[in-house]
Amino acid sequence: MMTIIFNSEFYDSDYADNPAADPGRMEVIIQELPTDKFHYKRAMPAEISQIELIHTKDYIKSVISDEKVSTIALLSAGAAIKAAEEAWSGNCSMSINRPPGHHAYKSSAWGYCYFSNMAIAITHLINTRQLKSAFILDFDAHTGDGTIDCLKDNKAIKILNPMGHDREEYLKIVENYLKELKDIDIVGVCAGFDSYEKDVGGKLKTFDFYAIGRMLRLYAEKNCKGKRFAVLEGGYYLPDLGKNVLAFCEGFGDE
Repeated sequence: MMTIIFNSEFYDSDYADNPAADPGRMEVIIQELPTDKFHYKRAMPAEISQIELIHTKDYIKSVISDEKVSTIALLSAGAAIKAAEEAWSGNCSMSINRPPGHHAYKSSAWGYCYFSNMAIAITHLINTRQLKSAFILDFDAHTGDGTIDCLKDNKAIKILNPMGHDREEYLKIVENYLKELKDIDIVGVCAGFDSYEKDVGGKLKTFDFYAIGRMLRLYAEKNCKGKRFAVLEGGYYLPDLGKNVLAFCEGFGDE
């Protein structure tokens, strides 16, 4: 059973005024992930020392100076860390978190992000477990430039931001990349559902998120003992956001 990392504090929508903090955004996702189909574990805030694995002290100080932002940003990073730990233990997982993190650089951020959740989670595993290599797929409509910046010095971490002209080419790019990818210890996913056909990306259908999840599951089962986790990034078309996340989880999770 796939593990969902969540905390009811993510329902809070008054930490910022942007689409990632929209009221109801978490609710439409969680209602599609029932407890009889998914195992839930509670997210806890990251420690400042874990944030310092990636971000500069001055930047961290600027983020945590706002109490509301500090609370939710640390919790989001902590959710990603928990998802990574679950995956390393052999439990496929996804953190349903906000704010997102893939536009957070070492000393700055944009795009509704504060801390680089994925980069922090991967680096945490490198420092505390036996992790030596990783593959990160970012299927958000926007390139995860922050994740790239934070992890660029580690050549054993491969990152793919597919950008096909249409959905068929997009899926083919992912498929072909995975065919050539070797020697990976874990799969991490920056899961941005704004690449949906009715969202800002205007490209992928609901089934495509299932297809991406399934490709990653099959790759992980074959190459890294099934170790895989996902971290929520974008996704702002609320009428279909929940079903898109569910489709991905159904492909990505254990059959």
